[in-house]
Amino acid sequence: MKDLYHPAEPSLFTGRESANRAYLHENIRTVDLRSESTPPTGKVPALFGYACDEGVRRNLGRPGAAEGPRAFRRGLGKLPWLQEAPDGLADAGDIRLDTDRLESAQQAFSEGIAQLLRSGYFPIGIGGGHDIAFAHYKGVRTYLPTGRKLGIVNFDAHFDLRSPGDAPHSGSPFFQIARTCEQEGFGFHYACIGVRRDANPQVLWDRAKELSVLTVAREELLGSALQASLKKLKTFLKRVDAVYLTIDLDGFSSAYAPGVSAASPMGYSPWEMMPLLDAVLGCGKLVSMDLAELNPAFDTDGQTAALAGSLVHRVLHYPGLF
Repeated sequence: MKDLYHPAEPSLFTGRESANRAYLHENIRTVDLRSESTPPTGKVPALFGYACDEGVRRNLGRPGAAEGPRAFRRGLGKLPWLQEAPDGLADAGDIRLDTDRLESAQQAFSEGIAQLLRSGYFPIGIGGGHDIAFAHYKGVRTYLPTGRKLGIVNFDAHFDLRSPGDAPHSGSPFFQIARTCEQEGFGFHYACIGVRRDANPQVLWDRAKELSVLTVAREELLGSALQASLKKLKTFLKRVDAVYLTIDLDGFSSAYAPGVSAASPMGYSPWEMMPLLDAVLGCGKLVSMDLAELNPAFDTDGQTAALAGSLVHRVLHYPGLF
């Protein structure tokens, strides 16, 4: 991990000054993963960047997400720090890839996630391509006791169940996880929320069915279908012991998230997915999360970075999570 690890840059967090730490940038503390640190008191969230878009390039998407972690931090610091917030937010720095060694970046990120969890933090990964998910899963699985069932909830337009072939990429993380689960004797418990019929070929729908993926299609977030979708997700959450949450920002409509690797106007709105997100946040089993595909090269007026920041702000202030 050491050759790809870059410590946190506090200067990225800026905003208004206050007398009572009223803004997020005034509540940041750094954690250096290269050295032993004092464990936090209670459950403290920790940002951890995955500055890598080699997986996006391999998957024929738009490069630029490697700058996502820095763009995210620049927007996040300005947000208010409210009464429900935890006792501070840690920043554990980034894994940055300057070559095409995607697998090395995934291994380093995995090690960092496991280290943060062992130290008592709640990791919030910031991508980078959605290949962050395979790395993040490996870190969480390393940390959890062998007998615990790990559920994965993915808000996304895509299943990301493509075969990796000889070169894993941003479209293959959950197929890689399924294969790893089979090899290591773990169950594969995967829910994909907001997946679109115009964004996945038939082979991926078939593969999702074969792997018993809980699928909530884009149209099932609307109207009378929402309650049935909530019920399915809550049943899924009850059947696992721990939950890893991942949010691919390309699941949102490009009206809200233009700065992603694969933008589309047909995605969902933030408020359409919020009831299901809140179900995950409130399940009592969430151990780690990330956001993926923030691509500032295409982010008109910083809208996508603002969306990502608002989502994390909601997580930080969710009652009882910290």
